[in-house]
Amino acid sequence: MTRTRLRRAFLSAASLTTAVVLAGCGTDQHGSAAGGHNSDSMASPTLSAAPSSPGAANAADVSFAQAMIPHHQQAVQMADLAVTRATDSDVKQLATQIKAAQGPEITTMTRWLAAWGTPAPTATASGAHHGESANASPGTDHGMAGMMTDADMTALGAATGADFDRQFLTMMIAHHRGAISMARNEISNGANTDAKALAQQIADDQQAEIDTMKRILARL
Repeated sequence: MTRTRLRRAFLSAASLTTAVVLAGCGTDQHGSAAGGHNSDSMASPTLSAAPSSPGAANAADVSFAQAMIPHHQQAVQMADLAVTRATDSDVKQLATQIKAAQGPEITTMTRWLAAWGTPAPTATASGAHHGESANASPGTDHGMAGMMTDADMTALGAATGADFDRQFLTMMIAHHRGAISMARNEISNGANTDAKALAQQIADDQQAEIDTMKRILARL
């Protein structure tokens, strides 16, 4: 009887030990898996926040950006003069508007050229690369229609009063017409959707500004 009780006690203890060991192993296994899962789910994502680069560009896209950058730069130079020299408040306001629009567009197109592996153009003192007159027909001078010559810019800088306002408006209308011609060429022949969208925006915005300048010019 005593031997039977001892045997039962031994078997009970052994069963308990085995159960504890198995339970511990089970806890370690599932705990480890759960721990790993929780760790993965709690980990911070490492997604890149870098801005997307523009898509592929064809020759028309590159030419558009390379020509429009100095074209815009000269418009900003003209606007800088008008901000301080214009006597008409509407002319001053228009000049401020031109600077606000074209400055960021220059930055955008410069970044595109860098992404496309193409160098940005370097402007001359007047902003003109090829010295085209305001009276040149659209589409001439490698697509830089409407660019002012150094003489044009000098004459504008020397003007004062209402004469300055009239010269600025007349020159900027010609300048905008050139930009619209360049933009339409990009819309027709470009491949990059971002560049084509910018070209359309330039064409729309600058046509609206031409209409405004004509109205101002008519009352001066």
